[in-house]
Amino acid sequence: HVQLVESGGGSVPAGGSLRLACVVSGSTYNGNCLSWFRQASGKEREGVATITTGTGNTDYADSVKGRFTISQDGAENTVYLQMNSLKPEDTAMYYCAAPLSGYWGQGTQVTVS
Repeated sequence: HVQLVESGGGSVPAGGSLRLACVVSGSTYNGNCLSWFRQASGKEREGVATITTGTGNTDYADSVKGRFTISQDGAENTVYLQMNSLKPEDTAMYYCAAPLSGYWGQGTQVTVS
């Protein structure tokens, strides 16, 4: 049974930092693309960052390049999203996903004031 469980959301002032974590259970972690998405109230969901667990290759949305970093801990089957220099427009529900496999976490709220 595959589960993706996010943690680390919260409320921070503009310019602050947060680190989100996503623990992936089951066999989905290895060799897969794992992504962070976000959805702000009244807006469409958008991809934020992706990492390929086998190669470590990463990709970012233009809106977060230079501010967010996606990383992994293979021993812990965990993917992280380090978010620095947060802006009010980063406020959203953040979801971890293995989109090619169709698995999604429950989301964690990030609020930047």
